Amino acid sequence: MPAVPFTPRLAAEYAALFDSCVTIPSRAPEVAFASGRVTRHRGRYETLGRELGIPWVFIGILHTMESSGRFDRHLHNGDPLTARTTRVPAGRPLQGQPPFTWDESAADALAMKKLGQGTDWSLPGMLYQFERYNGFGYRQQHGIHSPYLWSLSTHYTSGKYVEDGTWSDTAVSKQCGAAVLLKELMTRGEA
Repeated sequence: MPAVPFTPRLAAEYAALFDSCVTIPSRAPEVAFASGRVTRHRGRYETLGRELGIPWVFIGILHTMESSGRFDRHLHNGDPLTARTTRVPAGRPLQGQPPFTWDESAADALAMKKLGQGTDWSLPGMLYQFERYNGFGYRQQHGIHSPYLWSLSTHYTSGKYVEDGTWSDTAVSKQCGAAVLLKELMTRGEA
């Protein structure tokens, strides 16, 4: 599937969606819990972020999305650090021997996606990188807002990949979306 280019039109779409994003009131406690998980480990994310030129909040949210904030899992996809990844992307990190530390695996995951100093870390740029990290299948194949960004908000109702490459129209993501989490952290003055 070809990559979606980051155009001014797409940047404007992300900005408009973010501005109009409202957390579903009954899901607010879950969003608050997820934001607490991110801020609890802020120092660790800041250290890695300084080394790589990546905002701490991007790393923290990504860590929540990919492995529920667990430091015994790969940032690539949540597989255990005791071996190379087996799910997509399989065989990561390419260098070193298991067991891997979370920091070395996270650095590999972010480098694999070519994230760092030259990345556009504006708000729309960050939202684009979250969607790119997870994949553009929701947008390209199903014409919906990705739950990876918008779950638990008014911008998403249903439709989900229940595993790599397997789509369900009726499945509903129960995970807090990255954009929803970012908005909560910004509202709290954390990001």
